[in-house]
Amino acid sequence: MAFRKHAFPQYLFSFLLLTCMLNPHAKAAEIEVQVNDVAGASVENAVVYLEPKDKTAPILKSQAAIAQKNKTFIPLVTVIQAGSSIIFPNKDSVRHHVYSFSPAKTFELKLYSGVPSTPVVFDKAGTVVLGCNIHDQMLAFVYVVDTPYFAKTDASGKVKIGDVPNGDYLLKVWHYALRKENVTVDKPVSTKDADTIKMVIDTKASI
Repeated sequence: MAFRKHAFPQYLFSFLLLTCMLNPHAKAAEIEVQVNDVAGASVENAVVYLEPKDKTAPILKSQAAIAQKNKTFIPLVTVIQAGSSIIFPNKDSVRHHVYSFSPAKTFELKLYSGVPSTPVVFDKAGTVVLGCNIHDQMLAFVYVVDTPYFAKTDASGKVKIGDVPNGDYLLKVWHYALRKENVTVDKPVSTKDADTIKMVIDTKASI
């Protein structure tokens, strides 16, 4: 009886170990990307995302926030997966009238100080340019993607995308200042790539 009591856990452990080894998606990887412009300078606020080549990307809806503060949208660039929503808290003492006429999302939203905003759902992939009907200098960008594997570069142009299932992907980079509008810079990648992936994009003068 003692033998059988201890043999079962050993068998179970071996079975689970074998299952993990045979399942290519049992482990998740981290993809590190460096984005620079053609002059070698780091590019901040570049959207970097991964589209699976051999499978459908899971849908992971979330909610982001774009605030209005000092008559400025914060942050300048927001990236979300299609189906996710954004709230627009007004932290100014003045009224704002946020709008977008972009094909990916058209809406208007009157925002008053201290009044919670109604979440806006972005259900179509693409670029959404935001403005304010009252303050013309206000500008921001929402980039909607069809994948949960995305991130935005920091001031050093670097980004890390974690929890990426093992496999092959098409890495895409978008930036609001790309010389060719509504396009991305693409590169086939794999989770087997251990080194930092370097991407170069051609940008015009920043806004």
